[in-house]
Amino acid sequence: MSAIKDDPRDASLEVAYSTPKTWFRDTSDGLGASGMFLSGLIMVTRNRYLAWPSVLFGINNMINMHPLRSKDGGSGWSNLALCFSALFASYIPVFIVTNVPKA
Repeated sequence: MSAIKDDPRDASLEVAYSTPKTWFRDTSDGLGASGMFLSGLIMVTRNRYLAWPSVLFGINNMINMHPLRSKDGGSGWSNLALCFSALFASYIPVFIVTNVPKA
């Protein structure tokens, strides 16, 4: 080995690993993206059973909204509105479509 004192492999220069106090992420939340995908899928397929998990994903995205992420333009309100509109679109045929009596 060398006699240089600034060797980065020196055991006395080790520092314990610590995570930062806040994690900054450039990407959006995965559950928020999956909630928006499910909302689009619900509006196309009219599947009522997928509407409720989509609403839960929207509420989760709204609760976990962070001020640092809101400056990027994404907010939980738009995701939540899309999830509720998908819920509305999946249940509206139940109340609107009626059977026509045969003459």
